[in-house]
Parts: sequence; structure tokens; C-alpha cells
Amino acid sequence: MVLRTALLIARKDLTQRMRDRSVFIYGLLAPLGLAVIFNFVFGPLDAATFHATYAVVNEDEGPIADAFLDMLDSLEEDGIATIVEVESAEEARERVERGAGQTGGGGETASAAFVLPANLSERVTRGEGGEIAVIGSVGAQLASQVALSVAEGFSSEVGAVEVAVRTTLEHEETHDPGAVAGLAEEVAGTGLPVTLEDVTARTRQLPQTTYMAAGMSVFFLFFTVSFGVSGLLDERRKGTLERLLAAPIDRRSIILGKAVTSFALGVASMSVLIVATTVLLGAQWGHPLGVALLVVAVVFSSMGILGVVAATARSQAQAENFQAIVSLVLAFLGGTFFQVAQAGGVLETLSLATPHAWFLRGLSDLRAGEVPAVLPAVAALLAFGLVTGGVAWPFLRRAVDR
Repeated sequence: MVLRTALLIARKDLTQRMRDRSVFIYGLLAPLGLAVIFNFVFGPLDAATFHATYAVVNEDEGPIADAFLDMLDSLEEDGIATIVEVESAEEARERVERGAGQTGGGGETASAAFVLPANLSERVTRGEGGEIAVIGSVGAQLASQVALSVAEGFSSEVGAVEVAVRTTLEHEETHDPGAVAGLAEEVAGTGLPVTLEDVTARTRQLPQTTYMAAGMSVFFLFFTVSFGVSGLLDERRKGTLERLLAAPIDRRSIILGKAVTSFALGVASMSVLIVATTVLLGAQWGHPLGVALLVVAVVFSSMGILGVVAATARSQAQAENFQAIVSLVLAFLGGTFFQVAQAGGVLETLSLATPHAWFLRGLSDLRAGEVPAVLPAVAALLAFGLVTGGVAWPFLRRAVDR
């Protein structure tokens, strides 16, 4: 009887909300419109790939320079950079300056340049050390940082080879130049004892389009769910709550009916947005079952949080203001607009206190794994709903038991 009455109340509320166009604005048009705008603005950044042009001045022509050029060739083979050999440091600097737009004129440009000085190989093999100059560009700071990292990495590798050769020679007490060169070549050709393969970070990172679509969906979910949660206050404002209380029905069915309304609006809104962003924007939400679990859990958590606000507000206007503030704060901390957790520290900790962060984390985990990967996020979202719903329940019962 309680459930049947609750469904009748929910049906009445849903019919009213369908006639109220605001539910379409908050539940569909606004999140979809913002997702399209953000995708238009940030989409090109997501599709962009790094590529730089590096000029190289090889005044050494020795084995160390050859080894460095081999390493640069590997960057070119991977499509990361284009390597151009030039005659002098002055020409390299001019190309870099043209690339930065500091001087006019045509000609070739470069993002940064490497200068391998004369006698570099000879100085290194004698143990006197050497320098590789990197000419950076103010207009291509990322490419310049990459160039500097490449030079530092090569220098560290040469240093490791030098230490290995010195250690071996001191142990064997030999000073034969041929043996030294052979040993250095052997050490340099030895593979690294430890190699790193970054797979997790790449696979768990949502594409920009999906991230924006998910962020906008969960942000406006809180506004959509509030239409049902605030139903008791709306009934009181319209004077229809007294009629419901006077009716021969279990008063728990009134609360349950409002909850069913919120749940139906939230799930319907999220489902339509998921389909729309997938078809229109190419968003990649992941396995349907995993997404469905996350949607149900995040709708449940939003009902609990907004239920506390609605249950403690004195009027519908006050509840709407508080719900807007709570929704904005949680969305900001949860990384709906940008990933606040990457700042680390307190913000990273606070982000875990929001359903938004757990919803987005669940989608990221789903992208990297199978459906069970979303269970921790689903459990966290359900915990949000249970705790906040438990807090809201006594206040809601008091509102209908008076």
C-alpha cells in the first residue's frame, strides 16, 4: 500500500515536472549545451600532439656526438621531433629566434637547438667532461624543456658509462686504449637494468570530451534531483501538503513518493545525456553496466545530500539557494570543471568528500579495467547517500508527522 501510494504521488509529481520546462533546461539543455561548448573550446587541446623541430650543430664528429644523434633519430622515428643539422651555432640561434618570432624574415625555424662542441668526444673519453649547449626559445617553452631533458638524460647515461668503465679498469688494472674503447662500447650497448612502462596513467585518463560531458552531467544532476527532493516544500508553498496529510495514507509514502520522483528524474536525465553526448560528441563512457552502476549510485548520493538541505530549510526559496551553493561547492571540489585534485594537499583530500570526484574516478577506473573496477566508487557513492539520507530522514518525518 505504501509503495503503491508513493508511486501515485511520484506519477503526479513527474507529470507536473514534465509540464514545467525548467526540468528540461537543467536536466538536458544546459548540461548538453555546456558540454558542447567546452568540447569546442578544449577539444583541439585534447587532440593535439607534441612535435618539435630541433636544430643540431655537430662540431665534434666523434663517437659521443654520433651516439647523441642516434638518440635524436629515435625521437624523429617516433614522430616526436624533426631533426635538422645546421652548420654553426649562429645559424642554429637564428632558426630558434625565427621560431620564437623575435625576428622577421623567412627561412627555416627551430623550437630549440643542440650544439655539440668540437673535441667533445675527446674530452669525454679522457675523463675531462664536456658540455652540450641547448638553445631554447621563449616561444616554445615546452619544446625547450624537452630538449633540455633530452640533453640531461644523455649526459647522465654517458656519466653512468664512464663510471662503469672506470670501475672496471681500476679493478683489472689495464690501460690499453683499445681495451678501454671496447669496454666503453660494450657498456654503452648494455640495456638498462630497469625499464618503465607507463600504462596506468594513460589508460585511466578520460578523454577531454568524455570528462567534460561527465562533469556537466553530474553537476546539473544536483539541480535536476532537487526538483523531487524539494517537493515537500513545494507542496507546502502551494498549500497542497495539508491535503496530503489529511488523506488516509501512510505518511511515509509521501516521502517515498518524492524520493521516487528525484530518482526517476536523475536517472532519466543522466541516461539521456549519456546517449546524447555519445552520439553527438563521441564521448566514451565505458561499459554500459559499469556506467549504469555509477549513475544509480551518484543519483542516490545526490538525493541524500540535497535531502539534508531540503529537510533543514525553512522555505523553498531558502532550500533552492542552499542547494545551489552546495552544488557549486561540491562540483568545484569534485573536479567537475577542472581536476582540482591534481593540486594535491588539502584540495586532493577535500575532493574525496564529494560524489562528483568519486563518479569521475569510477569512470576513469572503468576505462582502465573491467566492470568490477567501479565497485569502490559505487560503494563510496552509496555511502554518501546512506549517511546523508539517514541524517535527512528524521527531519522529513517530522515535516509530515506534524
